[in-house]
Amino acid sequence: MSTPLTSAAALEPAASSSHSSVLRHGRFEDAQALFTGSLFVSITMMLFAQAGLLTGSTAGVAFLLHYVTGLPFGAIFFVINLPFYWFAWKRMGAEFTLKTFVSVAMLALMADVGPRFIHIDYLNPLYAAVAGGLLMGSGCLFLARHHSSLGGATIVSLYLQDRYGIRAGKVQMLIDCTVVLLALAIVPLERVAYSVLAAVIMSMFLWISHRPGRYQGN
Repeated sequence: MSTPLTSAAALEPAASSSHSSVLRHGRFEDAQALFTGSLFVSITMMLFAQAGLLTGSTAGVAFLLHYVTGLPFGAIFFVINLPFYWFAWKRMGAEFTLKTFVSVAMLALMADVGPRFIHIDYLNPLYAAVAGGLLMGSGCLFLARHHSSLGGATIVSLYLQDRYGIRAGKVQMLIDCTVVLLALAIVPLERVAYSVLAAVIMSMFLWISHRPGRYQGN
C-alpha cells in the first residue's frame, strides 16, 4: 500500500469518530424519539382496531388474542414481548433492551388509553392501511435510529441487519405478512388483504429509509 493511501486511512478513524460524536443523540433526544415513535404506532393500532385490520409481529398476535378474548390489546402486547427481552439483552445489549422495554410499555399504555381521547366515527379500511402503514413505519424508524424497537420480530430483524447486513425491512415484511395470513381463520379475507397492504407499505418504508451504517453514531 502506498504512503498516501496509508496516511488517508490513518485519518479515517479520527474523521469517523468526529462524525459519530456529532450524530450521537442525547438523553432528551432519545426520550422524545421513543415517545414520538411509540405514539405514532399507538395511533396506528387505534386505526387498525377501528377498521378491523391486523398487523404483524407480536403486535399481530396480540391483536388476534384481543379479538378472540376481548382482553386489552396493550396488556396482551406487553406480556407477549417479555420472552424477547432475554434475546435482546444477549444479542443487542443492555441499552437497546432497556429502551425497547420502555417503548413497548409506552405503546401498551397509549394503545389502551388512547381511545378515551380520540374516536373516529367512519374510517375506510384502505385509508387505514395506507396511513397506518406509513405511521407505523415512521414510528419504528424513530425507534430504530435511537437504538430501540417494539420488541418481537423487530428485535430479530434489527439483529439480522446489524449482524449479517440483511435489510430489516425485508425480514419485517416476511414476518408481518406471515402473521397476517395466519389470521385468515378469524378475520374476513378483505380485511386480511388490507392488513397485508399495510404491512407491505410499512416494510417498504423501512426498507428504503433505514439503511445499515447510515447512523452509526446513534
